[in-house]
Amino acid sequence: MLIDGRGRILIGRRLDTPGEAWQMPQGGIDESETPEQAAWREMREEVGTDKAELLGTTREWVRYDLPPDLAGRLWGGAYRGQEQKWFAFRFTGQDSDIDIARYEPEFAEWRWIDPAELLRIIVPFKRELYARVIEELSPFIALCRDGRAKASARPEAPTGDRRSGAGRA
Repeated sequence: MLIDGRGRILIGRRLDTPGEAWQMPQGGIDESETPEQAAWREMREEVGTDKAELLGTTREWVRYDLPPDLAGRLWGGAYRGQEQKWFAFRFTGQDSDIDIARYEPEFAEWRWIDPAELLRIIVPFKRELYARVIEELSPFIALCRDGRAKASARPEAPTGDRRSGAGRA
């Protein structure tokens, strides 16, 4: 989760899905990576920047299941859903530093969005997951919004298990 100085979250509209399929950047974990390393790599690949400060992570892995009609089509039918570890990052750059076309683009466009609005526009099968992630990472969203997101101002929140990945199918 990349958070700007107004407490908004970066989302992208997926290239591979017709319509308004918006989501936060996310991705898998390479075999040799820690969860934190995977989160940084995915930010560079999907957002085109690493101008950010890591603030914290969810305590536990969170899971979502794909609806049955999608489970057979996505990922070659090999997975039914994903289990993910989410990281909160404070964006330290300018909007011009974001380049979603830098690598292999996954998003057609991007924007900053209020967390409550995100829950209204996200695909239904991810709403519960996103609500849980937003709730758990809300202290970091508040820090960014209030302009206090510096290493010395971090809330007391767990940093999670850094030996596992950012997302696993």
